[in-house]
Amino acid sequence: MTASPELGSTCRASPELLRAVFRQHAAGVAVITAAGDRPVGFTATSLNSVAAEPPLISFGVGTSSSSWPVLAEAEHVGIHILGEHQQELAATFARSGADRFGPSTYWRSGPEGVPVLDGVLAWLVCRVVARVPAGDHRIVIAQAVAGDPAGGGRPLLYHQGRFNALRD
Repeated sequence: MTASPELGSTCRASPELLRAVFRQHAAGVAVITAAGDRPVGFTATSLNSVAAEPPLISFGVGTSSSSWPVLAEAEHVGIHILGEHQQELAATFARSGADRFGPSTYWRSGPEGVPVLDGVLAWLVCRVVARVPAGDHRIVIAQAVAGDPAGGGRPLLYHQGRFNALRD
């Protein structure tokens, strides 16, 4: 048997426990966008690569999110990997009621009419292939159709409830 750390007090599963555990998990920061009557978007740390062939990604979105009604119908979404210099952009897209596509956000209409943010490390436009119910969220699975990985720089991370940068 291998040595293990001392166990503290065990907590029963709850939303608070899940949040506390995942505050310990550093995650990359992305912004997900979609086009509707107006563009929508939100900050996500739940972005995952699912498969290389075909090129699939997934992310979670709350059904109470202001972006959900558009994402529930969108055929395509934009995935943007943020750089360490984009903490303010991440905060804007995370803030409820913020003017996410206002004058301080630089973006353009990209492939399939999806809003594409400027200055990101990398982006993809993806075709939605599934929306899987998962509690008060949906897991969106989408297939990449276009993108650009050439933004350069270091990624923005989220850890312990705040945005961070990599340390050497």
